[in-house]
Amino acid sequence: MTPMLKIVCFFTIFTLNSGLIAKSLPKKSKKMKGSLMIRAAVIPAAGLGTRFLPFTKSVPKEMLPLINKPAIQHIIEESVDSNLSELFLIIGNGKGAIVDYFNPIHEQAAFLKDRDKQLLQEVISDRINKSTISYLLQPQPKGLGHAIYMAKNVIPYNCHFAVLLPDDILVGKDPAIGVMADIARKECACVIGVQEAPIENISSYGVVSIKQQLTDDVFEIDHLVEKPKAEDAPSNLAVVGRYILPQKIFSALETVEKQATGEIQLTDAIQLLIEQGEKVLAYKLPHQRFDTGTPRG
Repeated sequence: MTPMLKIVCFFTIFTLNSGLIAKSLPKKSKKMKGSLMIRAAVIPAAGLGTRFLPFTKSVPKEMLPLINKPAIQHIIEESVDSNLSELFLIIGNGKGAIVDYFNPIHEQAAFLKDRDKQLLQEVISDRINKSTISYLLQPQPKGLGHAIYMAKNVIPYNCHFAVLLPDDILVGKDPAIGVMADIARKECACVIGVQEAPIENISSYGVVSIKQQLTDDVFEIDHLVEKPKAEDAPSNLAVVGRYILPQKIFSALETVEKQATGEIQLTDAIQLLIEQGEKVLAYKLPHQRFDTGTPRG
């Protein structure tokens, strides 16, 4: 029997979605005492991929292969392995190949099964089949914060959710976002993934300033700085593309000022939450990181 992959498509630019979403997700979710509700993952995949031109004229950069599978599949599998079963992919124009890739194709599945081959099994495996993949359209690329804001109507009130950036592939013993979700539940806090970065490269990252160290690899954040000069960096802990965020991040994204380019920065919204008293932690990821956002990796 061919596994079924349930795929739903929402477009946040249509107000009709509010009614559709209301049927699929509750307006409010009761939060268990001493625990956070974390069941959804938001995966921004609407970037233009200009660094990979001319390839990305026809192929989304998230579909470029990393060994034997596209980068986006590594992210999907990390999410599912972390018991995040509701996946929301933020896509833009020209990203139809991502939808096609995860769409179950029964004719090919039957063809391969009859010949005892496993080529398609990697896509329609039981692991991915446990999830629901929904697509949210970001009409224009206006920064990471804006991309995440597209998920405002699908994250229930009083819930936290995960954010995974396909540019960062993390390989380790345990799925990175799953470890971070456990920390968030234990500490009742937001969690940002970080790794040490060479000081000469620190200006390419968001950087955290540490308020206090809680364990060997968990720190409470005092504030964040987006792409500081090396001499101004408050630490060498650079933000990696993994986050556990509260639903109230959407209100913060509505409040923060846009950049001169018109982009909305997630870092600014997280900083606003800190200023409003939200507890935000940094988890130093022990994982090996592969940067798929640049051709050199």
